[in-house]
Amino acid sequence: MAKVVRFPSFGGPEVLQLDDCAVADPGPGEVRVRVAAFGLNRVETLYRSGGLGPVRFPATIGYEAAGVIDAVGADVPRWQPGDRVATLYGLSMEHYGTHGETILYPADMLVAVPDAQPLVEAAASWMMYGTAYALVEVGRISRGDMVVITAASSSVGVAAIQIANDFGAVPVAITRTRQKAARLIELGAAHVIVSDEESPAERIMAITQGKGARIVFDAVAGPPLAELLTATAPLGVVIVYGMLGGYSVDLALPALMVNNLTLRGFSADLLIAQPESRARVVDYVSFGVKRGALKPVIDRTFDLSQIVEAHRYLEGNGQAGKIVVTTRNASA
Repeated sequence: MAKVVRFPSFGGPEVLQLDDCAVADPGPGEVRVRVAAFGLNRVETLYRSGGLGPVRFPATIGYEAAGVIDAVGADVPRWQPGDRVATLYGLSMEHYGTHGETILYPADMLVAVPDAQPLVEAAASWMMYGTAYALVEVGRISRGDMVVITAASSSVGVAAIQIANDFGAVPVAITRTRQKAARLIELGAAHVIVSDEESPAERIMAITQGKGARIVFDAVAGPPLAELLTATAPLGVVIVYGMLGGYSVDLALPALMVNNLTLRGFSADLLIAQPESRARVVDYVSFGVKRGALKPVIDRTFDLSQIVEAHRYLEGNGQAGKIVVTTRNASA
């Protein structure tokens, strides 16, 4: 039996519970993984609260994990027991939830974890870097680009700062309060804008000497998005990958039209679902971690028994980087 995180109804963190579950042998194309650690993501809170639609209860949850394979199903030529792996994201959490001590997972949605990389760090890598890879795949980031990053202290925001620096671009971090400003500079931001104290658009235009940002990477959306459009350079790209500020926005079209801007919605799942783009993501992230350009930042770790507290901490927005939960397999 293994401890598995499930919830019997939609709600807040308190609905999460640890159930003793028998995990089956892997079927064709699957492996079974003893999970050492898993990262938390905003999409999981949306799923848990019912924002992604109906599920069958009790429902499993989780988008990413890292651990060691302990069984391999038929038609799996690449992997064998003992291999250290991390899961790629984007699968149904109802069918392949990753939050637990032991999970089943499709073999072709795993990546190898180098011996030199701790499994706890691997669990903090793939969804955040895969999402921030939109700067490359969609934004076509290049040296000297001014890149505005909202919700910059989130795990994806920190990943975007690192990717921008890796390409020689200039990361401009937006955070709501002064509390995280110094930490964002430590994490590599070239400039920090505190949105509760100053106009992001005015500050962006001052930083860019009136030219505007070439890329805006936005997790907030809602009303603040309209202001960011006015501070985007002609032919610039605005990538919206989150809705922390609201599900809708009124846009003044002149800025969008006159400056020939591209406003692009983005879901990281699409890159992983397509084999060609999946390979590009895996190659870039794997090599970036190996050469030290990408360094997962873990804000805090929780034990599996603290899963409710971990979700509460995530929803409190106090972190700078990734929140990771470890299991008893972490020390095995």
